[in-house]
Amino acid sequence: MSVIKEFKSLFIKPQSKNVILLILLLIIPLGSSLAQVTEVDRIVAIVNDDVITQQELQQEINVITQQQRLQNLPLPPTSILNDKILERLIIKRIQQQLASSNGIHVDDVLLNETLHNIARQNNMTLSQFHDALQSDGLDFEHFRANIRDEITFRQLRQRHVESRILISDQEIDNFIRSQQAQGGADQEYHLAHILVAVPEAASPQQIHEAQQKANDILSQLQEGADFQQLAIQYSDGQQALQGGDLGWRRSAEVPSLFADAIQVMSREEASSELSDLIRSPSGFHIIKLLDQRGGKRHIITQTQTRHILISPDALTSDDDARNKLLELTKQINNGADFSTLAREYSDDKGTASQGGDLGWVDPGSMVADFEQAMIALNPGQLSPPVKTRFGWHLIEVLARRQHDDTEDFNRNQAQQLIFQRKAEEAYTSWLQRLRAEAYVENRLEKP
Repeated sequence: MSVIKEFKSLFIKPQSKNVILLILLLIIPLGSSLAQVTEVDRIVAIVNDDVITQQELQQEINVITQQQRLQNLPLPPTSILNDKILERLIIKRIQQQLASSNGIHVDDVLLNETLHNIARQNNMTLSQFHDALQSDGLDFEHFRANIRDEITFRQLRQRHVESRILISDQEIDNFIRSQQAQGGADQEYHLAHILVAVPEAASPQQIHEAQQKANDILSQLQEGADFQQLAIQYSDGQQALQGGDLGWRRSAEVPSLFADAIQVMSREEASSELSDLIRSPSGFHIIKLLDQRGGKRHIITQTQTRHILISPDALTSDDDARNKLLELTKQINNGADFSTLAREYSDDKGTASQGGDLGWVDPGSMVADFEQAMIALNPGQLSPPVKTRFGWHLIEVLARRQHDDTEDFNRNQAQQLIFQRKAEEAYTSWLQRLRAEAYVENRLEKP
């Protein structure tokens, strides 16, 4: 059984039984110093004060070749393939050297935690993952070393690139306006249409009669008449016999004539799925928004909660902290006021003065152990003592509500998209600069 699944920035998502494909990219040999080079292992590149050997290059060539074959992708000519792979190893070696000079070191605790996560995401224990790698002919220690490199490079990127990226509110506003002007990149509308046609070169009387007829149809619809039946009966549109159904249209495919009306109808607070009469040279139109998908409102469940925190310290042991909360729980169950006890005993100075009130809490805003315990409670319930890295908590849920945070969600999404774009561009430029500033001697012999 192969264990290599889709790999991206240390996150592996299960997708298929044969998962060897993309993780093979990680199985790249680590660099060796000049002292480690033997006479039979020829140097193919010098990178500052380090080297890349023919053996390293050949191992990577083997990996890439196997990957391309598994994906049924053609290989470039040998000389181009070798040059590309060597350049990849050079960039990697430069980053390893920079990390070393910056004092960046990934300890075994973080590395092992990452490996456990990778195994879990492949529905395996770490031991099973180790055995599966070995059964695929891949060296686990080699894989482990490359995961350490990936974590190291992420820390380098955060320190030298991502930490310097700034995004203004104006950039976010402009991005959102651009998306809204396009109806959202993935926005689609299911539309129905009734047309009351006006003849070419129509007289004022004909226009008036057509408008009157359209108004009468609209009134019937507003009173609950069936759109499909009225479309079949009265519409002059090409889809009349299909009940006026225009099908699903991407935002870019919606006629500009209807765009404003659809934007109004698509809002959550819209009072009607029907447009007003829309005038065009061809006549009078009525649009009904049957459904929409993509770019919908973002609704979250918020929890109103409060807590009392007892943090262990030099005078309070872990057991003492937990027992104190058990004592406070008894007092609350006997009628003591939670807020009063929080003000007196809670070590969370930020909320103690408010009686432990945390307000309305969004999903994902609390540490995992706290949130898991909070979600398990019904309004009015107290938790047992809950341990987090901050200490022991007594949690009470006061209420829950559905909250529309679309505006905040959209701004966060916009900020992330802008950040990703800027980070990718900046990272590429940064690597190019590192490469230009490094001493590199390419000794690869051309075939």
